[in-house]
Order: sequence, then structure tokens, then C-alpha cells
Amino acid sequence: MFDLQGFGDQLLEGATITIQLAMASLVVGLILGTLAAVARLSDNRIAQKIATLYSTVIRGIPELLTVLIIYFGTATLLMAIARQFGYDEYIEIGPFTAGVIALGLTFGAYASEVLRGAIIAIPKGQREAGLSIGMSPMKIFFRITMPQVWKLALPGLGNLFLVLLKDTALVSVVGLHDIMMKTREAVSYSKDPFLFYSAAAFLYLSLTIVSMVFIHYMEKRTNRWGGQA
Repeated sequence: MFDLQGFGDQLLEGATITIQLAMASLVVGLILGTLAAVARLSDNRIAQKIATLYSTVIRGIPELLTVLIIYFGTATLLMAIARQFGYDEYIEIGPFTAGVIALGLTFGAYASEVLRGAIIAIPKGQREAGLSIGMSPMKIFFRITMPQVWKLALPGLGNLFLVLLKDTALVSVVGLHDIMMKTREAVSYSKDPFLFYSAAAFLYLSLTIVSMVFIHYMEKRTNRWGGQA
């Protein structure tokens, strides 16, 4: 059914790697984005400046360059640190790990702005009400603020994930055997670029449609839990 001159299984294997990369990057990105958003809104000026610098720098660099810098730069940095402890062997960071770090950093930088806007949209009176009944700031954040933040930010985060899903193709340049790498290998062997690039487009489109359906489902659930946004 999906034989493609014997390369069908290879492309499906690449799709599995693509999904794993996207999900791992999403987790990293959400953590970084949340931390950056909270730091931007905190009273700590150092935290504000660090978060602003992170968001500005990462959003100002093309994703492909971020992947390349992380892939080659991290290995260089680790080797420099290791030499201080007398370790002279070559240290290599894998393409999957580099991809997760690079795409996670990129997703987190954009997500921080979405999350910051969602936090600002929550009425300050809710925090004041929580303090008035003796709730700690941390408890207010996790019990009152964050549930509403995820509801407000979900559409924006969903769109960012769709972009992230397609950006995974960039990691193939450092040797990750994802959809694009498997496709290029098939094209090189078969000399039939139209067939295999069309198959790759179909796989990315399928993953995007499934993601959109899931995001829409989550939006409906959050609206049902907390009323219409």
C-alpha cells in the first residue's frame, strides 16, 4: 500500500523519528517558554533581562542556523570543559539531541511571548483575591493563574507546534534520519524526486492534519471546563 519502490517502510520509520523529535522539542520548549514568560513578568530585573535576551536572540536567528550552532557548538563547548578535567577524547552530540535543544529553544522563545500575553490577560483581581484568603503566591500561580493561562494560550501554542512539526525537517542537515533524510536517500537511489518528495509532503500534511484535529479537540475540552474564552 505504501511500498514506494521498497522505500515505504524507510519513510514511515523517518516519520516516527520526526514525531519523536517534535514531541521532545515541544516538552523542552514549553518548559523554557513558561520559565521565560514568568521571568519577563517577575520583579527581578536580572531575570527579566536574561529572558528578554533569550527571546530576542533566538527569535532573531534562523532556525537552520540555530540547529547548526547547537550541533557543532555544543560539542566544542563540551570538549573545552572536558579538557579542563584532563579528558582529551572527542565528544560528539547526536543529531537528535541537537535537534531537540535547537527546536526546543526556538519554540520556547516564541511560546514565551504567547504565554506572557496570556498571563497579562488574567485580571489582577484574581491574584489579590487569592492573597486575601491566605494563598501563597506559588499556590495562586499553579491553582489560579496557570489553568487559565493554558486555556488562553492553547490556540497560539497549537499554531507554534504546527510550525515546529515542519521545522523538524531542518535537523536532517546534521544527519538525523527523519522524513527528509529518508526521502533524500530514496531520491538518490531511485532518481525519482517527484514521487518521493510528494510522498514526504503527504506525510507532513498527514501529521499536520492529525495535530490540528487534536489541538481543536483540546480547545473544545478547555472551553467546556472553563466556559467560553
